[in-house]
Amino acid sequence: MKNNTLITLLLSVFIALLGIGIIIPVMPVFAAELGAGGFSLGMIIAAFSVTRGLLQPVVGSLSDKWGRKNFLLVGLLIYGIVGLIIPLATSVSHLIWIRAFHGVGSAMIVPIAMAYISLLSPVGYEARYMSYLNIAIFCGIGCGPMIGGLFSDFFGFDSVFYLMALMSFLALVLVVTNMPRRSRSEVKRDRTLLGSIKLMMGSSRTSGILLARYATMIIMVPTMAFLPLLMSSWPEHTGLQIGGVIACRTLVNAVLQIPFGKIADKYNKVILLLAGSLCMSLSVLAIPSMDTVLSITVLYIILGVGEAVIWPVLGGYASEEGRLHYGHGTMMGIFSFTMSGGVLTGAVLAGMSMDLFGIEWAFYTCGAAVMVITLIAARMIFVGETKMAVTVKK
Repeated sequence: MKNNTLITLLLSVFIALLGIGIIIPVMPVFAAELGAGGFSLGMIIAAFSVTRGLLQPVVGSLSDKWGRKNFLLVGLLIYGIVGLIIPLATSVSHLIWIRAFHGVGSAMIVPIAMAYISLLSPVGYEARYMSYLNIAIFCGIGCGPMIGGLFSDFFGFDSVFYLMALMSFLALVLVVTNMPRRSRSEVKRDRTLLGSIKLMMGSSRTSGILLARYATMIIMVPTMAFLPLLMSSWPEHTGLQIGGVIACRTLVNAVLQIPFGKIADKYNKVILLLAGSLCMSLSVLAIPSMDTVLSITVLYIILGVGEAVIWPVLGGYASEEGRLHYGHGTMMGIFSFTMSGGVLTGAVLAGMSMDLFGIEWAFYTCGAAVMVITLIAARMIFVGETKMAVTVKK
């Protein structure tokens, strides 16, 4: 039963995220054709992050009490509906509202999947199990842009969104037919969501983990949504090439998840966190200097390596905290909330930087922010772990 649940979950997440990845190279250009500038593009992305972020802690906490399958089903259904209605948008405001609705569905997919994985992972293997989920996520997002770019080149924008809807409905069928309903082991604690948040804020280790997750998500908007705009200024480019660059980053990330997951379970996570964030920050700062498909592809591969270090480290940390203190769903809901906060910050920061100083500054400001905030977060985690070690000795 455990293996069947794990396989179904990973396959469903892969298919759903494949649908999301499909629209990555298309959405910014589609929005620009409707009149979106840098700030408007940031708001389209931010709308998704706001609704997702606000709902993730609530959904996570409720899933600890009510079970997780129904939340996952509703999320996948919303994903499918969004794919059907995006082509009907005729203005930037339409896209903002649709993406806000999209965020509602997202709040019920990845956080719930993370809670499932956290629940299934044996003690001492948290990072490794999270790496399995990360593989599903990154393979889906990584393969999606190439498919989306190809469909866009040959069949137009609308076909890409309809394909996203098809992928989401397919994942929905898999969950309906193969995922078990809630088990007693899913239920964790009776502590309220606000009580859990208060406890988290009082823990240096937990607060540092959440801050690090927030920081490392700031680069998502410029490196995903703004890259097509940067490359569109080059003399020669295609939708397939844009998708291929993004795919290289995410696929490298996926391939390295299990090796780095094993390393994260055995070695010092704080050092790995600092190394990965340095690699990410330097890569993002160098993006505006690239002017060929080959050079940007190599840089995105390096970026993918840095992220491959970060994701299992932070996922393993969050799984440990959920098991020990807060409940799997509650911890993953808050953890995902900080991810959305990072994406929102990146959207606003990148959009405003682009409008004020040019698109290059969208990358400069976000890359610098990641490093500064991650340094603070790493120190908080170190202090928290030092206190834990002292307590254990006593």
